[in-house]
Amino acid sequence: MASEKTKPSKPTITVRELSQLSSQGLKLTPLTGEDALGNQITSSQIQKLGLALAGYVDYLHEGRVQLVGRTEIAYLKTLSAADRKKAIEGIFARKLACVVVTTGLKAPAALVGNCDRLKVPLFETEAVTSTTITEITIFLEEQLSLRSSIHGVLMEVYGLGVLLLGPSGIGKSECALDLILGGHRLVSDDLVIIRKVGSGRLVGSGPSDIQFHMELRGLGIINIKELFGVSVLSPKTIIDLAIDLVPWNAEEEYDRLGLDERRYSLLDVSVPLITMPVASGRNLATLVEVSVRIQMLKNQGYSPSSDFFKRLDARLRVPRSSDDEAWPL
Repeated sequence: MASEKTKPSKPTITVRELSQLSSQGLKLTPLTGEDALGNQITSSQIQKLGLALAGYVDYLHEGRVQLVGRTEIAYLKTLSAADRKKAIEGIFARKLACVVVTTGLKAPAALVGNCDRLKVPLFETEAVTSTTITEITIFLEEQLSLRSSIHGVLMEVYGLGVLLLGPSGIGKSECALDLILGGHRLVSDDLVIIRKVGSGRLVGSGPSDIQFHMELRGLGIINIKELFGVSVLSPKTIIDLAIDLVPWNAEEEYDRLGLDERRYSLLDVSVPLITMPVASGRNLATLVEVSVRIQMLKNQGYSPSSDFFKRLDARLRVPRSSDDEAWPL
């Protein structure tokens, strides 16, 4: 493989980044701890403080978002003022990243006081607990996913994410430009940030500082957005296919039958890989479009090459008559 990969990294985010989360169903309002927004969140798993308030503080995990919902507030109301204060102070036996009070409930004074004193950011939201968990989990899974970067071009062709690989100068950007002129969408040129989402998907995007720019030898850096408009841009896409562009070598044996099933692996996830030899007169953009259409058929369970050879094998098993003028497949 000609393209260079960086070592996978497991990122962290700060509570400040979480506090900026604002979706259709969730808005976080800070109550205390604005000077501690640099606290690190290291896990996408959300933890409810019910067990900890009951005394099981060993189950608390650092680096997680802690929730206080209707059940926790109802439990605290059953306690005396002294026991309530003791229960709340007990949860701070571990270092907490931040606490979120859901469902528009009023945070207990002891919780506000301890968060303020111990520099633990405290937020409230009108969203119910289930919505809060869903929205924050989606956000954290994306931000904390295992990631790597690679030299290449990422396009969205007929709705499939296509990663173009190959050495510098092979023609990746020129091929991408032809695809853009053909109505397809650019995700990133030159540097692609790849994240592992879930257990078996790769999502690619571009660095924010150079996103939607392209380098073309002889023209320099061009802005695709300004030249062609936002309709030819996509901020990110799931990677469905990798195409490795390699210089044509007359002594090399390339797949001519379409039966060579190869895979490209990154972050323990693999996608179909096609090695595409580059030579004068070959229209790479057209070949990429055809490759994507073939992959779409394969995704539906149909392989043109396999079907051809199955029909050929079946036809060879039938005795040929001397009167046959044609032997169609």
